[in-house]
Amino acid sequence: MNAPVANRNFVAADLPEPGYGDLAHIPGMVKVRMPLWRTLKFLANPLGASRDLVAAHGRIFRRQDIGRWGVSLIGPEANEIVLFDRDKNFSSDLGWTPILELLFPRGLMLLDFEEHRMHRKTLSVAFKTEPMRHYFTQLQDGIARGLAPWPRGQSLKFYPAIKALTLDLAATSFLGVPWGPEAKAINKAFCDMVAASVAVIRKPLPFTAMKRGVDGRAFMSAYFAREIPLRRGREGKDIFTQVCNARDENDQLLGVQDIIDHMNFLMMAAHDTTTSSISSIVWCLAKNPQWQEQLRAEIAGIRARHGELSYETIGEMDVAERVFKEAMRLIPPVPSMPRRAIRDFTFQNHVVPAGTHVGINQMISHRLPEHWPDPEHFDADRFTPENSRGRHKYAWVPFGGGAHMCLGQHFAYMQVKLVLFALLEHHRIVAETPLGSVESDFTMFPIPKPKNGLPVRIEAL
Repeated sequence: MNAPVANRNFVAADLPEPGYGDLAHIPGMVKVRMPLWRTLKFLANPLGASRDLVAAHGRIFRRQDIGRWGVSLIGPEANEIVLFDRDKNFSSDLGWTPILELLFPRGLMLLDFEEHRMHRKTLSVAFKTEPMRHYFTQLQDGIARGLAPWPRGQSLKFYPAIKALTLDLAATSFLGVPWGPEAKAINKAFCDMVAASVAVIRKPLPFTAMKRGVDGRAFMSAYFAREIPLRRGREGKDIFTQVCNARDENDQLLGVQDIIDHMNFLMMAAHDTTTSSISSIVWCLAKNPQWQEQLRAEIAGIRARHGELSYETIGEMDVAERVFKEAMRLIPPVPSMPRRAIRDFTFQNHVVPAGTHVGINQMISHRLPEHWPDPEHFDADRFTPENSRGRHKYAWVPFGGGAHMCLGQHFAYMQVKLVLFALLEHHRIVAETPLGSVESDFTMFPIPKPKNGLPVRIEAL
């Protein structure tokens, strides 16, 4: 076994880069002359390709991504080993860096161990109870305003519509001000940054997706850099102002570059992953309209008991929470999570050497029939207390786990519940076109997105 490595952020030079020969004892993909073609084929249907790999090789297998060899681990036990990471065997930084280093460097997800702990603690001030109360009001007002002009009884492409709304909501909650004329450019910047994360050409050459992504990052970095001096030393309930004035354990303010890196990452998470999550929920509800009726009954109950939805009563939206969880089981907003092993480890009697690129696959773990009977069927009652009893803690991991559990998870729950309350109280959602399977209807990477924009009708009751 390799000697432990100190608790710090690593650089790739600290570790070997295991190749096919180093992983030959692990079942999986074989060498091919055109690995790029195999990568493109995988990206065309990652859920189907992952199913085939598990069926052929089991719950640990060798894989090749854009020419780099690594190992995939499947199942709750794998999720726990990698995400809880009791022995600090895995670097999140070195897992994500090959994908995101030019786009979201040093975001919270790309920090490790003690440095990650300190930054997470500093940033967590923005997600405490009082700020969350403020976000609730901002989100509630913004959702009502944003949904008002949506056409009723006519075809609406839901994905671009909710994407525009979540961008507006991110502006008010995260920045405390509405977007100005730069809103379209900001939306394009984030779209380009996310799309570049899975670009086959990894260098920012002219006219490539990576070049557009790098340009998007430069645009957003300049935007935040201009704003930071205006936020220092003043009070504000928005996330940006709080981050600009947050102090670490040594009573030091975050540096300007740290704030830029964190805000780029947080805004991406608030905008793109929330857009994906709400679109996935609406797809599930359009396909399973009986759950719309259950949500509507829950909303009516809250109205009868309290008159309106408030920060204190949103916790009563239990059906909405279960619907959210079941949709995230079927279509997790981050379909897989990469890490890099910083020392040897063993899984299912296979020794995986230090330096190996390791991935867990939520798409498949969330469909293992021993934990999720009839896994393609949408059933939010899987998440009732009685049905959840005895299920492995790491069987459901759409928000990660362990030290890197999504910092904004409760913010996401709140936003989703507010959208469902506003959207379904007096309306039903009807699909405009026949709905198929997750595989047929969604592009899964880098963040799940309905292929046709999800055309629906929002009909008054």
